[in-house]
Amino acid sequence: MKLTSKKDINSDKTLHVGRPNIGNIDMFKKLTDNIIESRWFTNSGQMVKAFEKTLCEYLNVRHCIPVCNGTVGLQIASQAMELKGEVIVPAFTFVASPHALQWEGIKPIFIDIDPSTHNLDPSKIESLISEKTSAILGVHIWGRPCNTYEIQKLADKHNLKVFFDAAHAFGCRHNGRMIGNFGNCEVFSFHATKFFNTFEGGAIATNDDDLAHKIRLMKNFGFESMDHVIHIGTNGKMSEICAAMGLACFDKLRDLIAVNRLNYNAYYEHLRNIPGIKLIEYSNQDEANYQYIAVEIDEDKSNITRDELMYRLHDQNIRARRYFYPGCHKMEPYKTLYPSQIHNVPCTDALCKRILVLPTGNTVTLSAIKKICKIIKKSSKK
Repeated sequence: MKLTSKKDINSDKTLHVGRPNIGNIDMFKKLTDNIIESRWFTNSGQMVKAFEKTLCEYLNVRHCIPVCNGTVGLQIASQAMELKGEVIVPAFTFVASPHALQWEGIKPIFIDIDPSTHNLDPSKIESLISEKTSAILGVHIWGRPCNTYEIQKLADKHNLKVFFDAAHAFGCRHNGRMIGNFGNCEVFSFHATKFFNTFEGGAIATNDDDLAHKIRLMKNFGFESMDHVIHIGTNGKMSEICAAMGLACFDKLRDLIAVNRLNYNAYYEHLRNIPGIKLIEYSNQDEANYQYIAVEIDEDKSNITRDELMYRLHDQNIRARRYFYPGCHKMEPYKTLYPSQIHNVPCTDALCKRILVLPTGNTVTLSAIKKICKIIKKSSKK
């Protein structure tokens, strides 16, 4: 097999959303050498143990269990909490959120968003609760925290479990606490497209000792010890090489967030006075990772639709993306299985037509951002 050369890789000048960040590469190489020398590649070796300890200390959480990816993390969390029937989940999210439920035989009940936050609207929760409801799955879109207080209050009132898809929210803080400390548990994604990545991976954070014990069993086939299986389980383990990447990225975590914030501020300055172009804002009360540069395109105030602008950027090798178009409720199998839900989320439908995500990360320079914004300004000028 012919491998792509370094020259070939670097010749790609396209700016992508989600281009992988790389942490301390020298550290990663040393850790990789240790893995090869030890010949311990998986099954909770020293790298995974060190990574888990680092995560727990950083998040100030009792347990943060590394898993092979965020989607499997959601599935394991659903199993560990013994969820059944129906779970309320936003339609405006990556399809992995409802997929994880549906895969476990749980019906996703799609809830609409608050247009001002893009997170699920707590005021719409009670109308969706039935005798079949077992939990609420919140999603911290763009890393901006859900209204955890209102969600938890309603869950407690109706004796429901609460967990959060925190795929966007690693490194974020809410009401003085790190994301990872809310609900029964929170599930992170460390996919390559996230600002903090382990190539592929995720983690489940919880302060519930009993739940953590079940999760540990379930992510390793239910083994309590050698030859002793006591619970149903799957292969949800993180590999040693992925944990090594996590440790290397963690060594540069503050730098990665600083680059994201610098890029966000540059976009904000260039875009803030363009009619019909609204960059999402982050609260000064909560710490953010500034992972996403998401803009709403108002075609009534601008001279261009979201899709027209996206394709114009694509023509200039700027791979801006629609999120989470067209909404999970309009994707399969949900639009076929649950057609009655298609018209229940009008705010989600409206946002799916307006939102556009622009490139950021440590491969995107300030001059590139200026170029992107210049194209947007020129394209939207009436």
